Amino acid sequence: MSSTTGTTAEKTDATHATTTTDAANTTETVQAPSLTKSAESATSPEAGTSTAPTPGASSPPDARRAPSLTARVRRTALRTVRRLPYLLLKGATKSAAIVALLLLWEIAPRAGLVDRTFLPPFSEVADAWWGLATDGQLADNARASLARSFSGFGIAVAVAVPLGLLIGWYRPVADLLGPLLEVFRNTAALALLPVFVLLLGIGETSKVSIVVYACTWPILLNTISAVRHVDPTLLKLAKSMDLSAPRLFQRVILPASVPVMFTGIRLAGAVSILVLVAAEMIGAKAGLGYLINASQYNFAIPQMYAGIITISAIGVVFNQFLVTVERRLSSWRVPAGG
Repeated sequence: MSSTTGTTAEKTDATHATTTTDAANTTETVQAPSLTKSAESATSPEAGTSTAPTPGASSPPDARRAPSLTARVRRTALRTVRRLPYLLLKGATKSAAIVALLLLWEIAPRAGLVDRTFLPPFSEVADAWWGLATDGQLADNARASLARSFSGFGIAVAVAVPLGLLIGWYRPVADLLGPLLEVFRNTAALALLPVFVLLLGIGETSKVSIVVYACTWPILLNTISAVRHVDPTLLKLAKSMDLSAPRLFQRVILPASVPVMFTGIRLAGAVSILVLVAAEMIGAKAGLGYLINASQYNFAIPQMYAGIITISAIGVVFNQFLVTVERRLSSWRVPAGG
């Protein structure tokens, strides 16, 4: 009886131990996910703690782009601030002579050094310029002059550049047209102005034609010189590659001729405005030359100087435009210092 009781007690203790172990395992299993979730919530972005990026994981594009853009803007601003004294000094150096001339122009008539009737102070000329600009006279006359000047200049470029390439490259053509070119290039355009007026009348055709004639020679002669002075080494290399004539012109001759060619084009740009002003003084009813001539006859001296200043400003702007185009087309060149 006692043995049976002991055996029953042992079974009861074993069953109780097994039940206790299973309960402990169940408790650990239940607690483990909760601890894992607590750890994840503690390290999640909502909890305010950043997690280290997993190796190989890519960050969002906006997160990469924003710092780089900000750094780039910051570097640009810093570079501009550092260069600001240099830019101010450079601008002051370039404008010092013009400012000195304007001050002299303002002071000399007021001090009695020159007769202010024939050379009024610059302030009076500026007032006259503003009056012409507000009533529309300056814009109308400048528009008429620019239309004639740019038309003649464009035609001259379209004619003189291909002709200069042809004469400079083909020696027989140069031998045929050389003497004729020497005769006409030594004949001043203004000397032929009465001839153009007699043959073509006093309308727009004669004015545009005299601009074309005057602009053709600087472009033509500089283009011929540019083609003839192309580096022979470049030509030998191009010919060794069996380039055709059109490809040779496109790849070698034209790029090498751009700097000298644009020297002639810039000269022609200045000539187109100067010759046109002289042409507009004969039989024109609009234009800056007409404005200057009419102001002289009416003894409106400030308006006359205002027209002259406008022509000078247009010439400077046009020249800077041509310089920008030249730099764009010859960007392949290596600077002399580098």
